[in-house]
Amino acid sequence: MDYEKIGLKMGLEVHQQLNTNEKLFCPCECSLTDKKPQLKILRNLRPTQSELGKIDRAAFEESRRKLQFVYESYDHHTCLVEADEEPPRPLNLEALEISLIIASLVNMQIVDEFHVMRKQVIDGSNTGGFQRTGLVATNGYLETDYGKVIIENLCLEEDAARRMHEEKGKTNFRLDRLGIPLVEITTDPSINNPQQVKDVAYQIGQILRSTKVKRGLGTIRQDLNISISEGARVEIKGVQDLDLMPKMVENEVKRQINLLQIKDELRKRDASIENEIFNVGAVFTDTKSKIVSKALSNGGSVLAVKLNGFAGLIGRDIQPDRRFGTELAGYAKKMGVSGIFHTDELPSYGITQEEVGAVINIIGALKEDAFILVADEDEKARNSLIEVQSRAENAIKGVPEETRKVLDDGNTEYLRPLPTASRMYVETDIPAITIARDYQESLKSNLPELPDVKKNRVMMEHGLSEDLALQLVRIDKTSEFEKLKAEYKVDSSIIASTLAYTIKELKRERLNVDALDLKVLGEVFFYINENKIPAASIPAVLRSVARHGYSVSEAVKEEGLEKLSKAEVELIIDNSISSNNDIIKERGMEAMGPLMGIVMKSLKGKADGKLVNKLLKDKLIKLID
Repeated sequence: MDYEKIGLKMGLEVHQQLNTNEKLFCPCECSLTDKKPQLKILRNLRPTQSELGKIDRAAFEESRRKLQFVYESYDHHTCLVEADEEPPRPLNLEALEISLIIASLVNMQIVDEFHVMRKQVIDGSNTGGFQRTGLVATNGYLETDYGKVIIENLCLEEDAARRMHEEKGKTNFRLDRLGIPLVEITTDPSINNPQQVKDVAYQIGQILRSTKVKRGLGTIRQDLNISISEGARVEIKGVQDLDLMPKMVENEVKRQINLLQIKDELRKRDASIENEIFNVGAVFTDTKSKIVSKALSNGGSVLAVKLNGFAGLIGRDIQPDRRFGTELAGYAKKMGVSGIFHTDELPSYGITQEEVGAVINIIGALKEDAFILVADEDEKARNSLIEVQSRAENAIKGVPEETRKVLDDGNTEYLRPLPTASRMYVETDIPAITIARDYQESLKSNLPELPDVKKNRVMMEHGLSEDLALQLVRIDKTSEFEKLKAEYKVDSSIIASTLAYTIKELKRERLNVDALDLKVLGEVFFYINENKIPAASIPAVLRSVARHGYSVSEAVKEEGLEKLSKAEVELIIDNSISSNNDIIKERGMEAMGPLMGIVMKSLKGKADGKLVNKLLKDKLIKLID
């Protein structure tokens, strides 16, 4: 695909939790819990006008869902600040310092004063209906193979509450995550290749890992903004897998191209949307459709809307295994219904051709028209069809601006409208914090080592291959490597490959690799250093420790891995030579290779290969002479 020709533009947002002892605006610890909550708080949130008299469209749509939010609170993991029952405490200055260090590492200009703002968010993820955030730095950059990418902003903000589950009319959140310090790094839209966005995300991730940030699943999240010429800016939330990024970009580009083609076709047909919603429940009195009959038996309604000129387009593919009808259904589902029926897939799902024809007669649809059918509680069904009408109207205009959620297969689904600027308010409870120039300079003079610099240094100082050095940096094990290397006279590549690959393989076997700490590894390398076990036995020793909980000495004994004495090795070599005299007579010194294999097989890794090679070679020379 010619991305330059289609005008692909992308911007990346990276959200990373910081590893501080306290939350951003209260002294609660930054840890998650699965304990039973001591308290549950019920809230209803509503949108408000900004100082410009406007309401954010994303907040307005959330309010139409009429959800009640349940917050799980704890005596020791949360406090009144998270419950929005107490003003925020003073800003966590440790978190601010970490964010300043990160800003310096990406060449950013730090602000003179840090001001906290309130950003309206009423999806329930914040008890007060807003998120506290503040601008730390602007105008940084990263170099990539595709050109320079500008880092527009770095903000320090509080993480949201954890969404636990949804039930009818309610969404449950847990307050343990709310308030954990978070940096948000935002690039400009100068990224224009799917591989480039992966590179930028990787670089930022590596820079973050060189500072004091949290590690593990859920501690870092990426959002991606994508647009093409004549398309629209779409924000894709929750990107976790960097390897999936290029495919996700390709799928979104295809989606927008296909939506533009649908727009052109609709305009050719002079398509239009009628605002009327028809009650067609009478058609389905004796229906065999389980979904429809269930809705009617529960006192619900069967409603329909007509889409003029949409026939054949609702079932058109726009992404792999996803059709334009999936887009319409995504909007409807936000209002609480389970799905929609449309003419491009009917008759089906128990709905007969006769019932389809009856609906067409009621709404006055022509051959080129389509209809959307919803069966559910009357209010939910009506609200969902209003959303469908709105989305269909936008299809005639082109690609709508919206926020979407990434799926495991690299496709996306509708989440909410793209937020507008009408949702920012000045925080009145927290004073501005001056960031002095001399303080900035002191931080810049003691910055952590960047990943590429660290990789090159480790290669030069310890003679490692680029692959091993890169793997140590990626898994953040260079410090452990250098500690072990300083203490034990073991080959650098043996220590590095143990950290970078052996432990990874044992983890794939679902063994308890947490038991393989620095102390255990040190004991293993001590045994190698003292020539008690060969390096080839490292995986077996570590596997035994991780699987059975043995100490290193117990693992060596249980696995029978202790090295043989020189005399024992010589005895095995002598036996192998006497058993293979014919090969030696026939090949002379060329028998060295086959004999070496036979001897090493007999030794079962209990002797050093270099020693065996020397002893065998000396004995063969003496025998042949």
